[in-house]
Amino acid sequence: PVPRLDIPAKVNGKAQFGIDVFVPDMLYAAIARPPAYGAQVISYDEKAARQMPGVGHVVKIDRGIAVCADTIDASWKGRDALSVKWNQGIQPHLSTQTVEKQLTDSLNRPGISARNDGDVESALSQAHKQVRAEYILPYLSHATMETMNCTAHVRSDGCDIWVPTQGQTRTLQAATKITGLKPEQIQVHTTYVGGGFGRRALVEHVEEAVQISKATGRPIKLIWSREEDIQYGAYRPGNSCRIAGAIDGQGRVTAWSHKVVAPMFFVLPFAPPGVDFAAVSGLINLQYQIPNLSVEYVKLENPIPATFWRSVGNSHNGFTLESFMDELADAAGKDPLEFRLQHLEHDPRAQRVLQTVATQAGWGKPLAEGQARGVACLHAFGSYVAQVAEVSVEEKTGVVKVHRVVCAVDCGPIVNPDTVVAQMEGAITMGLSAALKEKIEFAEGGVKSANFLDYHLLRMSEAPDVEVHILESDGEIGGVGEPGVPPLAPAVSNAVFAATGARIRRLPMTPEVILEAIQES
Repeated sequence: PVPRLDIPAKVNGKAQFGIDVFVPDMLYAAIARPPAYGAQVISYDEKAARQMPGVGHVVKIDRGIAVCADTIDASWKGRDALSVKWNQGIQPHLSTQTVEKQLTDSLNRPGISARNDGDVESALSQAHKQVRAEYILPYLSHATMETMNCTAHVRSDGCDIWVPTQGQTRTLQAATKITGLKPEQIQVHTTYVGGGFGRRALVEHVEEAVQISKATGRPIKLIWSREEDIQYGAYRPGNSCRIAGAIDGQGRVTAWSHKVVAPMFFVLPFAPPGVDFAAVSGLINLQYQIPNLSVEYVKLENPIPATFWRSVGNSHNGFTLESFMDELADAAGKDPLEFRLQHLEHDPRAQRVLQTVATQAGWGKPLAEGQARGVACLHAFGSYVAQVAEVSVEEKTGVVKVHRVVCAVDCGPIVNPDTVVAQMEGAITMGLSAALKEKIEFAEGGVKSANFLDYHLLRMSEAPDVEVHILESDGEIGGVGEPGVPPLAPAVSNAVFAATGARIRRLPMTPEVILEAIQES
């Protein structure tokens, strides 16, 4: 273990994040943005904005109308003074309800085959037992601690950009296109990143700052408010799926049919044509040994932007896959741990992480009254991660309390164990926040959620005790930043089932969702 070199600077405040950048002669910019997807400007009062003290420029850009001023407060006041009127946008009736209906209705549409092994329909028809389930997951914000921001200075002979980014190449390409400068005339200064999780791979905030600087001839500092960050972000995509499984008389899975509905944003050359790779990751390379396997993809089309969210498609598919695996174990009358192990006989690394986490968590040993355990595992980003969650459920209120999470990880040879532990702890906390609380709400053609008042995150008082056990391994080196997220939600939902007999097939696991599942069980 070696301490991180950046810890002192982050503790004493010397670390420079994007929001800390100040350059001479700069202006602050604030942008009036459309309240609904595709909404266009009908009218605005430029004169009123310019009359606000400190305001120097009003600039119409691709995504709205920018007001530039000497202080950030003056830019906000100038933006408000614009009094912009917008039309209804391209889908004025878009709401949480219409989005969820689209997700569920799309399960009845024909999909594109992403994988088709054996004869799934025949195996299902001959099954000793069949299990069928549908799951639905919401759109999620990245909720980064530092909101999107960028400082840009466009000149006739060059351009400087200071930005916390995961997408330097995209930043350079965007600036080249907007300014007309050569790539070698543009300098991208990457600052510390106050949370990325895939969100900072996109560069719309960079495009905005560069457009405004080019129009004004001044350095521009653009800081999105928390409301802008939540309402105008790109999200973890909504997702629904329909799964059918077949079990033979010996309690083995003989067939698995999995249809996924999700928007398309990540297409790779080696993915089947017309299939979003993120939507089917973890499924087309299913970790379990099942002779008849069908994976279908249905493209969801709506104006809501989607992008990478920590662990990408594995975030969805880890939950549905490992939740359904528990449903199959229950139908087969088998212990969930043993059921997984018998379907992983071909993969000793996967078996070892499961056996390790079970031993360390005391799988099968009594817990305090009212508590139960759930288990889940996943192979993602070259690493194997298994987790056991210890959970209690207040059945009168539906409140879920996660007391302890035990994690085992095999990511190949270890360089710095502290990094592995820290990444697992962070992934478990982020995964639990998404599992229990997070959901983007839509209304009137746009995003209704606006701040942490109505986009809830896990609180410190709700965080569980976490234990991380790293396996010594000579396997190929895998990632550790993302694979700790996917097993968490199913481990918790499987523990909820063990405690209450209620299956959780939608996220987040709010008290209302839990109570409804208990009533239906």
